[in-house]
Amino acid sequence: MQRFRTFSERTGKPDEEADASAGNARKRTGMLSRALPVRNPMAGMPGLALRFAVVGGGGVLVNTVVLFVLYHWVGLPLLAASAIAVELAVVHNYLLNDRWTFAVGTPSLRRFIKFNVSVLGGLGVNVLIVWSLVRGGTHLMLANCLGIAAAFAVNFASSTGWVWGRRSR
Repeated sequence: MQRFRTFSERTGKPDEEADASAGNARKRTGMLSRALPVRNPMAGMPGLALRFAVVGGGGVLVNTVVLFVLYHWVGLPLLAASAIAVELAVVHNYLLNDRWTFAVGTPSLRRFIKFNVSVLGGLGVNVLIVWSLVRGGTHLMLANCLGIAAAFAVNFASSTGWVWGRRSR
């Protein structure tokens, strides 16, 4: 019959009760540590893509709010409102990607310019899709989300390969 483990045995931190009941010098590490090794979900390319997507999610919020305000409240033409909204989201995304996704110590003007150039393709894809879908009768916010999703692959590939790639650091 198995006895219940103390909190310190489950967490892997020995205490007097756990050491006394163990009866040997073997360090108890808890049930989870004996299972499959725990892998950091934020490591490697999948983790990089996840962080990039989380930052992009914040950029989607910035983009959507700015687009809504500029188009509906300020009255700018759709193309101008969408381009401005995307560029403000680019600034947001650069700063967070530089600091968190790619863990660079300080932002640089050179990387910022490269990031802007790299997302130019994404900007073109985004604006073209938003404009086409809205002209075709799709709701502005849905068209905007679809444009952002289409541009994600272009932005991620260029960011990992060129902007923050090994040769650019």
